[in-house]
Amino acid sequence: MAEKDYYATLGVDKSASSDEIKKAYRQLAKKYHPDMNKDDESAAQKFKEVNEAYQVLSDDKKRAQYDQFGSAAFDGSAGGAGYGGGFGGFEGFGGFGDIFDSFFGGGRTAQRNGPMRGGDVDVSVKISFEEAAFGVKRDISISRQENCETCGGSGAKPGSSTKTCPTCGGSGQIRRQQQSLFGSVMNVTTCPTCHGEGHIVEDPCDHCRGTGRVLRTRTISVNIPAGIDDGQIITLTGQGDAGQKGGPSGDVHVYITVKPHKTFKRDGVNLYMDMPISFGQAALGCELEVPTLDGKVKYTIPSGTQPGTVFRLRDKGIKYLRQDRHGDLYVKMNVVVPRKLTERQKELILEMEGMPNTREHKKGRGIFKK
Repeated sequence: MAEKDYYATLGVDKSASSDEIKKAYRQLAKKYHPDMNKDDESAAQKFKEVNEAYQVLSDDKKRAQYDQFGSAAFDGSAGGAGYGGGFGGFEGFGGFGDIFDSFFGGGRTAQRNGPMRGGDVDVSVKISFEEAAFGVKRDISISRQENCETCGGSGAKPGSSTKTCPTCGGSGQIRRQQQSLFGSVMNVTTCPTCHGEGHIVEDPCDHCRGTGRVLRTRTISVNIPAGIDDGQIITLTGQGDAGQKGGPSGDVHVYITVKPHKTFKRDGVNLYMDMPISFGQAALGCELEVPTLDGKVKYTIPSGTQPGTVFRLRDKGIKYLRQDRHGDLYVKMNVVVPRKLTERQKELILEMEGMPNTREHKKGRGIFKK
């Protein structure tokens, strides 16, 4: 028999710790598992080699023997022992359970006869821009699964009881040993009689039809905090579907949609707006009444303000979530050019610009006409 380098098979150093060996094994077992490589015949052989190497190196006594005598110490024993009992004794060292769960999400081995958490409920709420800024309390309607009041969630008619499933003996699972390429394999499936519950209801409750739960519509209140933004989610813990067999209730996720504002645009906690002003106000300066979420405030702009100039009004923006401070309001000056001018206005502009006041201009056939 050719000498086998178990360390090289797992891709670890000879000084590797047991945790490093276990980690390397799990990665390789996932990579070469036959169920994940159905079209690759070489993967099955790789998987077998990885399993064999792990069985030796994960056992301190076997590892010491291997380090002293090499793989010859296990010819006819390590390989045989590794595969005579199924997938190399996976159940014994506990690694396969985690790997199997990573392949199948734990669905094949998950038992349903223990406490189970209730499901989550999603609901959308649309609020105004001002409600998002200042906060609001809303009553929302949700549909959720609740424990049946008639049977108390057992699913059995009052006065009757449940009994242990005769098919699975209360485990909720059916275990069958099968032969495969690698030896004997334990196949675990959900019990078809009790559907994983571990018990059956002989006389089901008339109200919930044996399910133990009923769908009800409830109205609950949600406090939407000031400063919440579009697309954010509020979680109401324990307000979702009722748990089963003593498990906790699920949550309610409230998805917030904020209506746009006709004046303000929001970016985080800051607000932005355009402020129309006349040419004269920009040139000479003036005191403006600027709208904010709290009402109008007076703000003085200096003379010679250019189009596009942005002024900052501190603390006039959106409140920080659960903080006692606000963002700012940025006001962009939008100089409005008049479309119609009187003759006197034209003369004044020409005078200001130092342009000749010709007869043509007076008749409106000059630059204004064009």
